[in-house]
Amino acid sequence: MLILSNIVIGLVALLHLYFLVLEMFLWEKPAGLRAFRLTKEKAADTKVLAANQGLYNGFLAAGLIWGIVLGTNGTDVKIFFLSCVLVAGLYGGVTVGRKILVIQALPALIALVLVFFV
Repeated sequence: MLILSNIVIGLVALLHLYFLVLEMFLWEKPAGLRAFRLTKEKAADTKVLAANQGLYNGFLAAGLIWGIVLGTNGTDVKIFFLSCVLVAGLYGGVTVGRKILVIQALPALIALVLVFFV
């Protein structure tokens, strides 16, 4: 079960690294514009905010990877960072769009449940 848990946590971390890339480097590019349904003008106006948001997603990914690297000693770290991802996903799902519940909150919830079964 530890292996399955770490695989799912790793996928959540990769997802947040992808968010980092989208928000920090691709925000004004076609991939970023499509992903966030932005106009070029809106993307230009929000570029700095998006980069800051991307940085936070990177911190979440780093924390999840740290928890995996710690092995069985990383349970508390995994729980903390998965909880952060879950809360952010729930908040985004309520304030931005329901799609975030599926993309961000649900994978974090699944990983969190798996951590508790290890």
